[in-house]
Amino acid sequence: MRHSKLTTTLLALDSLSIYRGLLEDNVLSKLRALLINLDKTNVQLRETINFYNDFYFELAKSNSLSLMDYIIDKIIFDENPFTLKSQALSNDGAIYALGKTVARDLKDLQKVARLDSAIVKAELFELFKNQSFNPLINELPDWATEIPTFEGPNHIKHLQEKFVTSNCWDECLEDLKNFHQQYGCGIYARYSAFVWERSDGHGYLKGIDNPDPITLDDLVDYEDERSRVIENTLQFLNGFPANNVLLYGDRGTGKSSTVKAILNEYHTQGLRMLEVPKAYLADFPLIIRQLKKRPQKFILYVDDLVFGDNEENYTSLKAVLEGGLESKTPNILIYATSNRRHLVKEYFSERAGLQSGNPGEEVHARDSMQEKLSLADRFGINVVFSSPDQKQYLKIVVGIADRRNLKIDKDRLQKEALQWALLYNGRSARTARQFVDWIEGHEAVM
Repeated sequence: MRHSKLTTTLLALDSLSIYRGLLEDNVLSKLRALLINLDKTNVQLRETINFYNDFYFELAKSNSLSLMDYIIDKIIFDENPFTLKSQALSNDGAIYALGKTVARDLKDLQKVARLDSAIVKAELFELFKNQSFNPLINELPDWATEIPTFEGPNHIKHLQEKFVTSNCWDECLEDLKNFHQQYGCGIYARYSAFVWERSDGHGYLKGIDNPDPITLDDLVDYEDERSRVIENTLQFLNGFPANNVLLYGDRGTGKSSTVKAILNEYHTQGLRMLEVPKAYLADFPLIIRQLKKRPQKFILYVDDLVFGDNEENYTSLKAVLEGGLESKTPNILIYATSNRRHLVKEYFSERAGLQSGNPGEEVHARDSMQEKLSLADRFGINVVFSSPDQKQYLKIVVGIADRRNLKIDKDRLQKEALQWALLYNGRSARTARQFVDWIEGHEAVM
């Protein structure tokens, strides 16, 4: 390889130790392949063009055309021995030794991040001096060299900008360590909300890029109900004993919104939320094994919970709620919402079975009936959300409108809110929000 900058870049990649896992990354592995190709004694233009475009294609697929932006992102969210020890608040000698190696890796990664397409093209012009190749080389796509503009949560943007403005990335080591101590590493630092999905028979966590942004300030009324959930969540985050919570009651009263708003309020304090579809409740043991050794606090969120008489998934939930040897872990709670107090459907035929002479009926029918009725009791805290009366409904409407600074006559607002409730879904917090959404848009286009 003739060009010292390319030599330095390849050596920087090969020298990675703690961040060596990044060599398996699609973009960086393609970049390394390009540099290795250029290091050969007999470089072929056609082969080189393919390596160049393979790298560019992978970079473009990442939704970034800035190599620096891409590498900074990989550094921040990498999961390696240093980031794992940092998030565990480890202060042993190993973390100090790792820190010295990480500082060297950061300097090497900065060298890679500073590589631009003009340097690679200059090497190609030198290697292939046949003038007929110059237009082909010159038209190879360029990746961005300007300082990237970052988007996302402030605590992540702050660290990204720290790297961009630093002349020596090893000076960012302490900021990086503090970030991992406060927010964790890997996907648990990148995302605050997850959903449990299954593919090819295997369950996995999928990060949610844009979780519902609703906040506690957006919610009007039901302060007493929410305060019980908030108090329990704060106990949980502060390491004190806390309870699993069942939020049940009438539809549209803000049960799900309360849970989502709590995540947005406290995710910077280490709270994470994993939504588990009811169909996958049997995966609870697998989920708990995956999360129990993490330093973050996890709420497993089950929405619209109810079971039919022939469903067995409720036994998985019951086992977790009862706190078996495997399921009892201090960094996991379950918050569930339901429109009904009795989570497992009960039938009159079961009650008839208590005195039935039918040999097909269960002998101990009362035991089965009590087991079904007692599932809700296994949640330590039950919070009831009831449909609002007219006065409360109008209070919610006015409160939402005030938060949005809508300049609408109050009498007219209330009159139309009542008409809306009659025409559509009845009085509820959800109906109030839907009405305000409508009237805000209606006023904007008038």
